[in-house]
Amino acid sequence: MTKEELFDRIRDILHDTFEIDPARVTPQASLGADLDIDSIDAVDLIVQLKPLLGGRLQPDAFKSVRTVQDVVDVLHGLIREAA
Repeated sequence: MTKEELFDRIRDILHDTFEIDPARVTPQASLGADLDIDSIDAVDLIVQLKPLLGGRLQPDAFKSVRTVQDVVDVLHGLIREAA
């Protein structure tokens, strides 16, 4: 899965799960400040992302995530490791 495909999937999850306008979801968007994703929402987001990795997702991998691009980069790295 490419980074662009991951971004599109994350944008869809943010829209479907948290009702965030897709136009607000940009790579530079801060999950907290721009998209109002709090720590509870972040757990929900991780749960939604698990199927992309076949269920093998460690929440610790997301400790340094602050922006949508950070999420894309972490997921892309985890997918490449699993391959």
